[in-house]
Amino acid sequence: MKKLAIISTHPIQYNAPAFRMLAQRSHIKIKVFYTWENSKNGVFDKKFNKKIKWDIPLLEGYEYQFIKNISSDQGTHHRKGIINPTLNAEIEAWGANAVLVYGWNFESHFKAMRYFKGKIPVLFRGDSTLMDEKPGFKTILRRIALKFVYRYIDYALYVGTHNKNYYLKHGINEKQLIYAPHTVDNERFYDSAGLFETKATSWKKELKINENDLVFLFAGKFENKKDPLLLIQAAKNLNNANYKFIFAGDGELKSEMLESAKNFSNILFLPFQNQSQMPVLYRLADVFVLPSKGPNETWGLAINEAMACGRAILGSTKVGGNIDLVENGKNGYIFEAGNLEDFIENASNFTKKNVESFGNKSLKIVENHSFIKFCSALEKLITETM
Repeated sequence: MKKLAIISTHPIQYNAPAFRMLAQRSHIKIKVFYTWENSKNGVFDKKFNKKIKWDIPLLEGYEYQFIKNISSDQGTHHRKGIINPTLNAEIEAWGANAVLVYGWNFESHFKAMRYFKGKIPVLFRGDSTLMDEKPGFKTILRRIALKFVYRYIDYALYVGTHNKNYYLKHGINEKQLIYAPHTVDNERFYDSAGLFETKATSWKKELKINENDLVFLFAGKFENKKDPLLLIQAAKNLNNANYKFIFAGDGELKSEMLESAKNFSNILFLPFQNQSQMPVLYRLADVFVLPSKGPNETWGLAINEAMACGRAILGSTKVGGNIDLVENGKNGYIFEAGNLEDFIENASNFTKKNVESFGNKSLKIVENHSFIKFCSALEKLITETM
């Protein structure tokens, strides 16, 4: 059986279930090499302003190893936060036939790409886009630098349309591109038994949300790039007794958001919710909103999660995944990032009568963005070409 070494900084709730599925399917043998050694006990998320330890299993069902990290300041916030002198030797000792690298902009990850290039196939996974790119000298220099970086990969597992265009612009050709869609654990968000919906109904009563209310939800980091303040302004402009806006999360903008929303009873705030509660949280809403203005909103996986919960979507043009996930007028709408008038116009298209059909369409679309699709693409590449 072919053996694939996977290099990732730390256990991530979006990736661990895919690793587990790959191991269970047994078409290839995998081992994940985690390079942020201190992350095994949880990580401090500066944008949430708290230590995050997810309440779902991230280290079960697949083989993994935390590699010794000698950085004096471990973490993903800078290139020198990931320094693992034994990483390449550990991968060789395991006998890998190929290596998959998540993210190149860490010292050990790029060194692994350069070391294994020409020895075994080097696969790469990232979700960068050209969406925030501006003409100029800096862009020219960055293009040159990235073409140099991507010389050291054999295949890029692209996540969607914008990501594919990014790779093509940086010297990766069509034959090197493998579509492996960006996805979440859809199964965890489905509600075949109706349990999540029951819990959400009870929660709505506590929040004094009525059956006739049209509920918009923002869930995530209260940070500038996600532009929750635009949604606050929209809520104030749409100050209708039957329009409710829920903000769930935490972050640097929290105080400003609370101050701006003061005295508006249609705006509700909820604290940060851990992973096990997210399928219930999404079901508080009729419409999930991601109003990001960027930069660096490369995909927006919360959109996948909300769609797997059967929600309608309202997202901005700066959310990378919207081009692949949102069909205007069918499962939601895309508005111009930062444009309050356009947001309000699109938000006004939703009614209690159409959100159910929008949500059903979301469920259909997200079926094509599943871990099975991701695993099948990776397994086919490993077994048929290596």
